[in-house]
Amino acid sequence: MYNLILDLSITSFYNQSMKILRKVLVGLLVTLLLIIGGFTFWGLTPSPPMPEARTALQSDSTVSVSRSSSWFEFIPAGSSPDTGFIFYPGGHVDARAYAPLARELASNGTLVILPPMPLNLAVFAPNTAEKVIATHPEIHRWALGGHSLGGAMAANFIRSHPGEVAGLVLLASYPAASDDLSSADVKVISIYATQDGLATAGKIDASRALLPLDTRWRSTASCSGL
Repeated sequence: MYNLILDLSITSFYNQSMKILRKVLVGLLVTLLLIIGGFTFWGLTPSPPMPEARTALQSDSTVSVSRSSSWFEFIPAGSSPDTGFIFYPGGHVDARAYAPLARELASNGTLVILPPMPLNLAVFAPNTAEKVIATHPEIHRWALGGHSLGGAMAANFIRSHPGEVAGLVLLASYPAASDDLSSADVKVISIYATQDGLATAGKIDASRALLPLDTRWRSTASCSGL
């Protein structure tokens, strides 16, 4: 009789424990799904581009703008450029926001590629430049740039693909400590704002050791890297 009561007690305890465990697991799963859903919604809803950026996406007599399934191309009209520039957008920034910059560069004879990023975060596609370069064999010299997170991922690409890119442009950005480019054969320019609250002047200054000695530094007094 004692053994029977003990067995029933153990079985009851086990069943109750499993019910509690199932509730905990369901609660954790629901919480995880809500977090993933919220993050995805946040990533897919950046601030819309300004009207001037939308205007810059229109082709005219100086620059032809096209959109493939993977990126925007700004092509100098009436010329066959052999130099290309790929620009990675900043975190949670619509790639179209950089259209005025891309247009200005293209009007001076450079093919400019502006790739939107998954969830508007370049960290999910740091090797996008590899596909761009492979798609344009007519371009013999490439430079890569980026704003904020985009710049950090551009530096990451150059570190992991030595020799593929000749130049790096950092806008309010700096390499991660793991992406030491101090010995890289690449020309670098870093443009930053002294009042930037994210890519602060202190952080930019601390990144100098990660970049080549001949890196050019340009500061502005505004609070934005653009």
